[in-house]
Amino acid sequence: MVWFCNSADCQFSVFALTTIGWILSSTSTGLVEWRIWYMKDTSLYPPGIACVGIFRVCIYRHRTNSTTTKFCYRYSYQDTFLPFEISMAQRFLLTASIFGFFGRAFNMFALRNMSMRMFEEDTYNSFVVSGILNIAAGVFNLTAVLQNYDAVINSQGITFLPSLQMPFKPDVQEVGTAIQVAGIGVLPMLLTGMFSLFYKCPPYGQVHPGISEM
Repeated sequence: MVWFCNSADCQFSVFALTTIGWILSSTSTGLVEWRIWYMKDTSLYPPGIACVGIFRVCIYRHRTNSTTTKFCYRYSYQDTFLPFEISMAQRFLLTASIFGFFGRAFNMFALRNMSMRMFEEDTYNSFVVSGILNIAAGVFNLTAVLQNYDAVINSQGITFLPSLQMPFKPDVQEVGTAIQVAGIGVLPMLLTGMFSLFYKCPPYGQVHPGISEM
């Protein structure tokens, strides 16, 4: 792996994959379909479908056979009912987006130097920093995905506000598309982070300063 991706074309491909992973991960943060709840009609709660996201929940109520109403509630810092996996995912996903953004910035700086054949220590360090940031972003995203996936598989409930008219646990709970999008985005972030982390300057880049002195 040390020598596998030292060419400019390969590193540009790594940057493209990193961008795709970052876009997918950042997009999943704003999606509401992390956990899908199917609720049947009871004496306490009306029937409907709820999409439980990381930053908000959207509830779809079937009023008649042809009418469906939608209501979304955005979480606030005062909400104490949020479970551990959602509270941590809020921090993890935001941190991952920031790390991924700066990881791409360092990668662009390194690619600029590489395209200008400036194989210096700054280029190497920029690739390394980019790799560390992308790997960290991937780990944060992966942790958020696994925690919420585990919550769905184990049918964990949420004590929502009474005004939302939602039960502690739904009749059926499924993994939403947002978890899948975030999971797909994790792989390129981790792989490209490893490629950048193990980048090595070409041998001729090491003798270039001596030639310029002559």
